[in-house]
Amino acid sequence: MAKRGKKYLEAVKLVDRTKLYEVKEAIDLAVKTAVKNFDETIEVAVRLGVDPRHADQQVRGTVTLPHGTGKTVRVLVFAKGDKIKEAEEAGADVVGSDELVAKVQEGFLDFDVAVATPDMMGSVGKLGRILGPKGLMPNPKTGTVTFDVGKAVQEIKAGKIEFRVDKTKIVHAPIGKKSFGVEKLTENFKAFMEAIIKAKPAAAKGQYLRSVVISSSMGPGIKINPQKVLD
Repeated sequence: MAKRGKKYLEAVKLVDRTKLYEVKEAIDLAVKTAVKNFDETIEVAVRLGVDPRHADQQVRGTVTLPHGTGKTVRVLVFAKGDKIKEAEEAGADVVGSDELVAKVQEGFLDFDVAVATPDMMGSVGKLGRILGPKGLMPNPKTGTVTFDVGKAVQEIKAGKIEFRVDKTKIVHAPIGKKSFGVEKLTENFKAFMEAIIKAKPAAAKGQYLRSVVISSSMGPGIKINPQKVLD
């Protein structure tokens, strides 16, 4: 087991591992226990009462956080003709058509989100084995396959994030940086949780929110009362 530093061990003492905290109290603790010498990301992990093995119990969607994530997101756009200029004017970092598809095939992956116009998907589909496992494949369900590339790029740059339940029934997401402060982080947290609740599958039975844990990227986990989130 890795040896923990003195600052981390001091931070752990602030957290009662047996307690289910109120939302604001938990976020305040997450900020206080972010003791590293950089602006740590505040993250949320939600365990859901679903079975991801079944198609009708998948939980997936997007949400635009009111205050963004605090991270500079590199957006790549696959497009043709006038849509190339539209994407560039909206702030896309890399834009191109078939030559860009070839570049990605050769190993270029210096981006965080990929957007494609529908008429490019015939070519982009070849990248499924490369982009799919990394969660970078454009998808109409998350708004990343669209002719409205300008709007898509602007939303992503403004703090739109994608979430998806994994095989362990957990959804992970960043909700901002330590420097945001409790109020902005709380607003981002609420927006994220509202999206999770809205995405509840009709086939899900029993308790939907099983556990909610918040932490800084290098700090201890802090449990939030799931019932209070619903309230």
